[in-house]
Amino acid sequence: MESFSLILAIVVVTALAFDFTNGFHDTANAMATTISTGAMRPKAAVAMSAVLNLVGAFLSVEVANTISKGLVDEAGIRPEVIFAALVGAILWNLLTWLVGLPSSSSHALMGGLIGATVASAGFGAVHGDVLVTKVLIPAIAAPLVAGLAAMFATRLTYRMGRNAEAKASEKGYRAGQIASAGLVSLAHGTNDAQKTMGIITLALVAGGAVAPDSDPPMWVILSAGIAIALGTYLGGWRIIRTMGKGLTDLQPQQGFAAQTSAATVILASSHLGFSLSTTHSVSGAVMGAGLGRKGGVVRWSTATRMFVAWGLTLPAAALVAAIAEWVCGFGSWGTAVVAVFLVASSAAIWKISRREVVDHTNVNDHDAPAEEPAGVVTQAIAAVTPPRPVPPRISRPPSRPRPPTTRRLRRPPRPSDRVRHEEGSSMKIDWAALGSVFGVSLVVTVALVALFTLGITGLSRRERATAEGRSTALAVTGAYACFAACAAAVGYGIYLIMA
Repeated sequence: MESFSLILAIVVVTALAFDFTNGFHDTANAMATTISTGAMRPKAAVAMSAVLNLVGAFLSVEVANTISKGLVDEAGIRPEVIFAALVGAILWNLLTWLVGLPSSSSHALMGGLIGATVASAGFGAVHGDVLVTKVLIPAIAAPLVAGLAAMFATRLTYRMGRNAEAKASEKGYRAGQIASAGLVSLAHGTNDAQKTMGIITLALVAGGAVAPDSDPPMWVILSAGIAIALGTYLGGWRIIRTMGKGLTDLQPQQGFAAQTSAATVILASSHLGFSLSTTHSVSGAVMGAGLGRKGGVVRWSTATRMFVAWGLTLPAAALVAAIAEWVCGFGSWGTAVVAVFLVASSAAIWKISRREVVDHTNVNDHDAPAEEPAGVVTQAIAAVTPPRPVPPRISRPPSRPRPPTTRRLRRPPRPSDRVRHEEGSSMKIDWAALGSVFGVSLVVTVALVALFTLGITGLSRRERATAEGRSTALAVTGAYACFAACAAAVGYGIYLIMA
């Protein structure tokens, strides 16, 4: 068993507290559309999501290894640094939960870790290539790909199912939503629970409890899975309301397409170790599904607030974590001050949230805002964007001395510079891996939605043929063959994650 110091125990408990907030903050990722369309009752939905989050935590450790081994230099990290990082992430999670904005818990954790590491060991301790290739690029691309996949899948399902009976179609898609919501919950466990595993493993390495480059111990995997499952069961009802009703109005067909596209993106990213934001993926998928239905709209005022929160997540969490690390640098009393501040701030946020309670009884009681005029976002951006000036051509005098930087570049490199160049600054972006993640996500989403739509259409034809006295064997066989193909594809994807 690993030997624990007091600060190491505090870090582990704080990491599990972050995992708990991650659970109720990101429940909306899996269950918002299922709850808003009435496919499941709210409490049953979050209970199912909690169980599948726990199961997903055991399927893979690739993302945990990205956090614990790749993002920052383990040699320069102390347990106090990780504690400060968690303080920044927890406070940002609670603030965005209070206002009902679906920001990224993943980026809050990354920002906190980067800010605390820079405050402690400098910018050289952050591996920029890992940050760019496995965090920032997927963060930008994931909502775009998930949104495009959801939009195409939504248009396809409405076109293919236009002749299906409305009642049978709605019933079938609600059943499909339950299955796809379960897949998103499983994917959330494989991705987000592992981030806390990686942070705890990094703390154990920093505290000398385990050897460097170690995989997360089993007790870390189990405790992280239980923490995120408990948080998920409580339900982040404020964010569920925003995601399910605030961005757009979804029908069962749209909800199924959105959840399927988000799940495929998350699972594919987890397989390759990309620390993807499930919030970004699901939000992009929801907006894409809203645009995919004819006459559907996206409430860009809510979306703009969400985009602003996304942009502030990394720097805000990094700033709070850097300040916390600076205070912790004064010794044990500094760490105690930061811990007391974290507890007091969390209690104050919870107290403020009780002024307007949102729970499973009123999560769908949301008055939709008035429709925005067409082009409101474009007009607003154009109004605040100044015209780009054309710089005048200035010829440089031939006698102008060269900048002194060339002299500094010619000095003999230090050994640390060579190590840093070899390990951190050679920006090698694996475009093939990124392309495979997003290409496979797009193709698989459209294929799954098409197969499911064919199955529902087949069952609808069965009811019509029965009413007309015709044979239903062919329609039933084809429908269940489509459903079986969907199940086989999902099972194979989960197998790849486990392998």
